[in-house]
Amino acid sequence: MRLLVAGVPGPLEGEILIPPSKYHAHRALMLAALAPGESTIVDRTSARHVGFTVTALRALGTEIVASGRGWRVRGGRFSPRGDVVPVGSSGTTLYFLLGLAALGDRPVTFVGQRYFRHRPIGPLLRALRRLGVRLDYEGQSLPVTVHPGRPRGGHIRIDGTLSQWVSGLLMLAPFAREPTTIEVSGELNERPYLELTLESMRQFGLRVDVREDWRQFEIPPAQQPVAADVVLPPDVGSIVFGLAACALHPSRATFHSHVPIHGHPEASVLDELRSVGVPMRFAADGRSISIEHDGTPPVAGRLDCRDIPDMVPVLSTLASRARGRTVLSHVSHVRLKESDRVAAMLQLRKMGAHVEFDGNDLEFEGVERLHAASMSSFNDHRILMALAVAGSCASGVTELSYPNAYKISYPEFVDHMNALGVPVAVSRRVPNTVEDAL
Repeated sequence: MRLLVAGVPGPLEGEILIPPSKYHAHRALMLAALAPGESTIVDRTSARHVGFTVTALRALGTEIVASGRGWRVRGGRFSPRGDVVPVGSSGTTLYFLLGLAALGDRPVTFVGQRYFRHRPIGPLLRALRRLGVRLDYEGQSLPVTVHPGRPRGGHIRIDGTLSQWVSGLLMLAPFAREPTTIEVSGELNERPYLELTLESMRQFGLRVDVREDWRQFEIPPAQQPVAADVVLPPDVGSIVFGLAACALHPSRATFHSHVPIHGHPEASVLDELRSVGVPMRFAADGRSISIEHDGTPPVAGRLDCRDIPDMVPVLSTLASRARGRTVLSHVSHVRLKESDRVAAMLQLRKMGAHVEFDGNDLEFEGVERLHAASMSSFNDHRILMALAVAGSCASGVTELSYPNAYKISYPEFVDHMNALGVPVAVSRRVPNTVEDAL
C-alpha cells in the first residue's frame, strides 16, 4: 500500500476543525490515573499513540471510560491486571509510564512493537535506577520489567537530549520517599515540552520547583495528586501541515478550535510562519486562524529547532521551496525520534530539493518546483505528512510507504487535506495517471 499525493490542481479552500493536542492528552491521562477520585478530560482524541497510553493505563488497572467528547478516569494506585504492559510504538507512553509503573502492586514487563525495540532508552533506564526504581532489562531496550516500590529519590543527573527522558523522571519524583533533585546535563533541548509537563503536573496538585535556566528541578517527596477536570487545547503540531500546504499554494482557508489556540509546546511555529511571509490572521477570540495567500513561497531564513524538534520535517518541506537559503539549526537530536528524521527528510533530494546536512544543521537552497518521487515514510507520521505536503506542490504523483502512519498522531489528516483540495489517497496499486491514482 502507498499514500499517493498529486500536485494541487487549483487554490486551496476550506474550513478545518483543529484536533485536540495529543501532548496534553498523554500527560492528563497519566496524571488522572494516579489521582484518587474521578477526573474528566475533554476533548477526546483518536490519535493512535494516545490510544496506546489508554491501553497501557488500563493494563495497569486504571478505569478509563469514553464519555461524550472526553474521558472519565478513575484514578488511584496502579493494580495491574496482568504481567505485561504494551506500549505499541509510542515513545511518550513508554518514557513516562516506565517509572510510574513502580507505583503498582506487582511486577510488570513493558513490551512494544518489533521495530520500536530499537528506541534509545539507556539514559532513562540508568536514571530510574539511580532514583531507586528496580528494573530488569538486557541491552538497554525493551522488554523491561519494572518491580513495585516507591522510588527512593536523591540527586539524579540526566542528559537533556530528549525532553521525554526528563519528563518521565519529573512525573515520578513527587512519589519518592525522599526529596529529589534532577539535574539536566549537556544540551537542553525541547524546553517547551518540559514546561508543558510541569504545567500538567500543577493541574493535578503536584509541586516541582525549577531553576531559572531550567537545568535543575527540586521535587518534594511523598506528594499526593488530586483529581482534576482538564480541557485539551488544539494541536498546533497537527494543523501546521495544513498551514504549510496553504503557505505553498494560493489559498483561502480557516482553521477552527473549540477553545483558544494557545498553550501548545509548538505554538512558536505559528510566529515563525508569519515571520517568513505566511499571511495568517488570528481571530479576536483566539479560536481560529485564517489564511489568504497568493501562493508566493515563504522567504528564507535561519531557525533554531532546539525547542521544536517535531516541526523539523514540515519546516524542511517549506525550506525546500523557500526563496533563498534556509538553515534549520540544532537538529541532531531529531535523529532520535520515531525515525532518523534528518535522514528521512534528505529524501527531498529525490524531488529535486537542494539540501545538505553538516551534522548539526540542515541547509536548503529553495527551488521553484519539485517533482514527484517514490519515498519511504519510515513508518513515521511526521515524515509521511511532511512529504505529502511536498508532494502537493510537485509535478506528477508522489508515492509514500506506510500510508497509515498519519493515524499515529493526526487521524484526520487525509480527510483534512482532501477537504482543502490536496489530492491524497491510500492505494493498494501503482497508478498509471493522476486520475487513476486519486
